[in-house]
Amino acid sequence: MRGKFRDLLTCTFTTSESKSCNLSRRAPGSNVPATAAASAGELGTAVGGSTGVGGCNGGLWGDQETGSGGGGGGGPGGDQLEGPDAAPDDALHLQRRVGLFSGVALIVGTMIGSGIFVSPSGLLIRTRSVGMSFLIWIACGVLSLLGALAYAELGTMNTSCGAEYAYFMDAFGPLPAFLFSWVSTLVLKPSQLAIICLSFAKYVVEAFVTECEPPETVVKMVAILSIMVILFINCYSVNLATGVQNAFTAAKLVAILIVICGGGYKLFQGNTQNFENMFTGETASIGSIATAFYTGLWAYDGWNNLNYVTEEIKKPSKNLPRSIMIAIPLVTLCYVLINISYLAVMSAAEMEESEAVAVTFGNRILGALAWLMPLSVTISTFGSANGTLFAAGRLCFAASREGHLMNILSYVHIRRLTPAPGLIFHSIIAAAMILSGNIESLIDFFSFTAWIFYGGAMLALIVMRYTRPNFPRPYKVPFIIPVVVLVISIYLIIAPIIDSPQVEYLYAALFIVAGLIVYVPVVHLRFNTTIMDRFTVFCQLLLEVAPTQALFD
Repeated sequence: MRGKFRDLLTCTFTTSESKSCNLSRRAPGSNVPATAAASAGELGTAVGGSTGVGGCNGGLWGDQETGSGGGGGGGPGGDQLEGPDAAPDDALHLQRRVGLFSGVALIVGTMIGSGIFVSPSGLLIRTRSVGMSFLIWIACGVLSLLGALAYAELGTMNTSCGAEYAYFMDAFGPLPAFLFSWVSTLVLKPSQLAIICLSFAKYVVEAFVTECEPPETVVKMVAILSIMVILFINCYSVNLATGVQNAFTAAKLVAILIVICGGGYKLFQGNTQNFENMFTGETASIGSIATAFYTGLWAYDGWNNLNYVTEEIKKPSKNLPRSIMIAIPLVTLCYVLINISYLAVMSAAEMEESEAVAVTFGNRILGALAWLMPLSVTISTFGSANGTLFAAGRLCFAASREGHLMNILSYVHIRRLTPAPGLIFHSIIAAAMILSGNIESLIDFFSFTAWIFYGGAMLALIVMRYTRPNFPRPYKVPFIIPVVVLVISIYLIIAPIIDSPQVEYLYAALFIVAGLIVYVPVVHLRFNTTIMDRFTVFCQLLLEVAPTQALFD
């Protein structure tokens, strides 16, 4: 059996790499060649006795203009973007298992991490006034909502996994898409996961160390352990990962409700002195306002994560926009009410001095139940890390499927239908960042680089309004929205460089330039070695993974 398994893996690998197998015949009812489909079907039977099937569509790889191929219309009564069910002998798919509630939970659970429990102090320091900080909290929420609505149009035009990667491919071609996958896969998503896990670990360790600062080595080890746990959850089952996300999102919303009720109680008692003269203080510079936006937007980051898993959303043309319209206003409302609650208990000066505002809040108002705040932060950060890795693995999957990363990263487990190689790859890089970096430097690098690509996605939407005017758009935003978000993203990129240049900005630019150098041999010339071929086969044997349908198209 082992020898047969190796032969099947090698045949499947050869099919995806050199196209040397017979690819001329299509399987009935399938968008994948019959030979390739049969190979993947035999592979699933050889290893686990089952073949993965699902309702994946490959929007980027089908003819969406005519409603055929990967982006074809569904069966009667189905979602127009979902496509027909797979035939029994189809190649492996990512299945559609994310509904409306899970979509909302993914956005809310990823957005609400440690930021709202820590960021208020940093935002106050940079804005120098309570009133301005409130305006920026609200503006960050509005900006996130506008950006997410624009992403909803992009995500319903092309329901491939990968979000910005797929949109750049459609609008600009392979080079910008590769640069995004290069930076996001090696820096953005792993650094985001590393930041969240470091925050989680710090609060966990502090619960056991009361008289001194928690040892840095212990914090990093706990952070890496948390990545391993989250990796196991996401590799084991999509249903388990979404279940964990739903449960932790509900738990953190309960914790937020406790904070809001506590602050409301203090306001009812008449503690309103901290809201007087809210706009007094020094005038913040243009650059400091931009960096204050970085601090606030870090707390809101994750608003686009659902776009990374659109191939797994049930009825994406409806559930993607609906999830966004429910989740982001909910998060914005929570953030504003939490900041009001903080100021009902602490002065602005006290908030600026506190390294963990939520913990200070709990110590003052909850008494013997003050331990609920550190527990709430750990729950919140763990759920956010789970959602971050869930989305990050899909980016690897999408870019690799197009040939922009190692092919093994586009393979899925033959029974569990999870993109295990991409998840493992991201986790390894995040663990390396935890061992070598710190939270502050990672946040600055992440925020600056992320908004380069957020702006690029807005430009992609604007470009495709002219280059693809008749392209199906189940959801369409007013044209002014992507224009406004693009202008703001340009401001967020340029203003900090002018006002207060940092070495992190230079690193980001150099890393993007390095991607240009890598693109030529790896993607344009398609340089490959027998070592990589053998490594791919070895990983297939080790991880029990195989190519998905779209890799053969």
